Amino acid sequence: MKGFCEKAVASKCLSKSPSDTSNTSPPSVCPEAGFPDSKSSQNSSWSTFFGSAFSIFDSHSESSACPRKALHSRPNAWTAAMRKVVTGGSMRRIQERVLGIARTGISNSTSDIWLLGVCYKISQDDSSGDDVPGLPAFEQDFSSRIILTYRKGFEAIDDSNYTSDVGWGCMLRSSQMLVAQALLFHHLGRSWRKNSCKPCELEYVDILHLFGDSNAAPFSIHNLIKAGKAYDLAAGSWIGPYAICRSWENLVRSKREAVDLVERAFPIAIYIVSGDEDGERGGAPVLCIEDARRYCVEFSRGQDEWKPILLLVPLVLGLEKVNPRYIPLLRATFSFPHSLGILGGKPGASTYLIGVQDEEAFYLDPHDVQPVCSISTDNLDTDTSSYHCNVIRHIPLDSLDPSLAIGFYCRDKDDFDDFCSRASKLADESNGAPLFTVAQTHSTAKPVGHDGDSTKGNAVEGNNSFSVIPMGDGEESAGEDEWQLL
Repeated sequence: MKGFCEKAVASKCLSKSPSDTSNTSPPSVCPEAGFPDSKSSQNSSWSTFFGSAFSIFDSHSESSACPRKALHSRPNAWTAAMRKVVTGGSMRRIQERVLGIARTGISNSTSDIWLLGVCYKISQDDSSGDDVPGLPAFEQDFSSRIILTYRKGFEAIDDSNYTSDVGWGCMLRSSQMLVAQALLFHHLGRSWRKNSCKPCELEYVDILHLFGDSNAAPFSIHNLIKAGKAYDLAAGSWIGPYAICRSWENLVRSKREAVDLVERAFPIAIYIVSGDEDGERGGAPVLCIEDARRYCVEFSRGQDEWKPILLLVPLVLGLEKVNPRYIPLLRATFSFPHSLGILGGKPGASTYLIGVQDEEAFYLDPHDVQPVCSISTDNLDTDTSSYHCNVIRHIPLDSLDPSLAIGFYCRDKDDFDDFCSRASKLADESNGAPLFTVAQTHSTAKPVGHDGDSTKGNAVEGNNSFSVIPMGDGEESAGEDEWQLL
């Protein structure tokens, strides 16, 4: 997590949980931005150490029925004390000192901020005092996004005895956040903002209930892990963006058997935009319009020609870091009105990127540890403060792990057509290295393969109005793009 630095502008997270102390502690001294390369191996070692420290006490549930428990009350008390230190704010601050800490707040830049498709005009006018036009609206929008973090004390996951995801569940939590925003946009619209008034909207409470930490909650990490077993997803293990996207696809498919649940909980088709699972190699992923239509028809069981659709685009944009040629393209995706942000972060530390200003990305951090929270749809006065945060963190785009996934939500066919038009224009402006391309059918495009077969650098034209750009041609392009099979 090197390259992070911090300055406090918000005193605390909206959560009132006593265990969520990382946002309420005094501001840390901001280190120099960036660390020497010689520390990278040390960072990795420390990350492994602290990851283990965070999970060692919460990874195994205690059995209240054990007859020997009374004989070891003192050791258990010591364990409880250590657990409090490890999962509390003190350990988080120690981890931040060693690994680097997150930069928070807004910079002095007057550049526009894009937050999930909404632009905020930021200006600096000396006569305006402390109030910056556009900034309060941005902060309200940011704090209205649903954040899902590490939890402890939930029911054990399968037969693993894990009762917490501390130290290993950040990618699962990041993906939950992205899907939660999709549902929020679908049911309440992009303009929805959280307020302190009670009661809460039923649709809002319903969404939070879906992501509870139990087997009964449809989109809990318990059920996500079950759906991702084919992709080696297991309690206590860390997986990448591609596997988590496929796991969500499996989870929604498995829930389709309960018709009422699908229509009520997740009335959105999912389309993973990536290479073929049977091994098509190389090139930018291709969004096939015919495939999108087919997914919608299948999702509606043939009743509708089109349904709301969630597009997930897992990518690998380099080897050890993101190839600089892709950074402007990643930044541009946040300006799409369909934007759901990006699953990305530092190696081994996933976050949910939701906005951008200049070369910095704003994100929601799943690494804060909070007690398990039960949201009931029967109680609209429930406390939802632990699902929102007003600490604005940001990270340089050029420090992101190259393995990431972009999300988009299209409400209807017109929305999808608009997305395809914007995506094709972005591909046209990519100088032969697009994030992904758009095609009417599979036959209209064939990406460059590892064996050298390609479209020889020419745009392929089909019967559709969307241009398709291959990854490029020649040795120069092959040496720079650093794509790998997803």
